[in-house]
Amino acid sequence: MVLKMRHIPNILSSIRIAMVGVFVLFFVKGNYFAALGVYLLAIITDTLDGYLARRNNWTSDLGKVLDPLADKLMLIAALICFLLKGWIPLWLVIVVVGKELLMIIGGILLWKREVVVYADWFGKSATGFFNAGVIATMCKHFWPWIAYWNIVLLSIAMVLAVIALTHYARKNVFNKKVDKPASNG
Repeated sequence: MVLKMRHIPNILSSIRIAMVGVFVLFFVKGNYFAALGVYLLAIITDTLDGYLARRNNWTSDLGKVLDPLADKLMLIAALICFLLKGWIPLWLVIVVVGKELLMIIGGILLWKREVVVYADWFGKSATGFFNAGVIATMCKHFWPWIAYWNIVLLSIAMVLAVIALTHYARKNVFNKKVDKPASNG
């Protein structure tokens, strides 16, 4: 099988999915520095695969599924690891996982309607704050003075994620545009 350059973004997304297990393994073994390194590498590969896909027009239907799936799996895995260690509150995990489930259900509905949804400013901002919050949570283990900043960052991310969900739903699920016939006048 010949590797084509246009497959690189999907390969990077697949690697990110595999990195979820590596992150959890390092975290469970108490190797938080390695877990942080894996998370940072996942952010870098996410940025790289998005850049390559957009710059070179290497987008694909598979990539539209793999990329957000990798992001969601890594985030949820990190939050559950943090919850099990007592580093973050249960309510935060419930809201984020609930929001992600709604996004998955919405994604299935939109897929059936053949609607492609692209991340907007709210979604990208939420992702940035989630990444900052996860990094701060990991760094809190090394530098306790970061305490509570992680919760602030994760809370901002959660609010932005709920706004993004509402925006996506309003724009793509509940939008009932009716095409008007063209006038000949």
